[in-house]
Amino acid sequence: MMKTLRYAFARTLPIMAGYLVLGLGFGVLLQSKGYGVGWSLAMSTLIYAGSMQYVTIDLLAGGASLISAALMTLMVNARHLFYGISMLQRYKNTGAAKPYLIFALTDETYSVVCSGDVPEGVDQNRYYLFASLFDQIYWVAGSVTGTLLGSIIPFDTTGIDFSMTALFLVVMVEQWRAGKDHTPALVGLGVSLICLVIFGSSNFLIPSMLGITAALTLLRGPMEKRAKKEEAVHVD
Repeated sequence: MMKTLRYAFARTLPIMAGYLVLGLGFGVLLQSKGYGVGWSLAMSTLIYAGSMQYVTIDLLAGGASLISAALMTLMVNARHLFYGISMLQRYKNTGAAKPYLIFALTDETYSVVCSGDVPEGVDQNRYYLFASLFDQIYWVAGSVTGTLLGSIIPFDTTGIDFSMTALFLVVMVEQWRAGKDHTPALVGLGVSLICLVIFGSSNFLIPSMLGITAALTLLRGPMEKRAKKEEAVHVD
């Protein structure tokens, strides 16, 4: 188990660097709106969705209704539908840890657990659990620290909310470079552009997510067959 623990920690070190900084930004921004450490800890523990937590600050400050909050959450986090589809086999035999693994599947954790097979001597299911747990610990630590610092040191919060967009771009580039099949990325880009033209910038997000989900569901079979053929050729 210790080898698995050390491997998970080593694999998540780059995420720790990002999460501590992004968490700090979230904590500072949250404190600037008048919300303290308790809010930061609760949101990072129970919501644990970086981009949605940034959005939630404005929802809280603006007194948004539950319906508005629910629709916004759906739009921001709909991408996790795609993650879930691709993780069905990986998380199939994870037992009691499965609910937490599903809850903790952020963009960055997804990139770590999907980046190849684990080395010999490392328990794969425990690796998924440890990697997910480490990442959430980093995020909670960063956000709580940011809230504490924000209450002591004055910060100019202009532009902080763009940090999650920057992180998504970095994750996408890394996934593009690491993966051989770029079909999901191209489908996402193509469907999003089509929906942007048809529905406009204010209303394209939900149609895009629905369209991408449908397209990737239809393409799942051919993509898996192609991946198996490439793996067989590589083995030969």
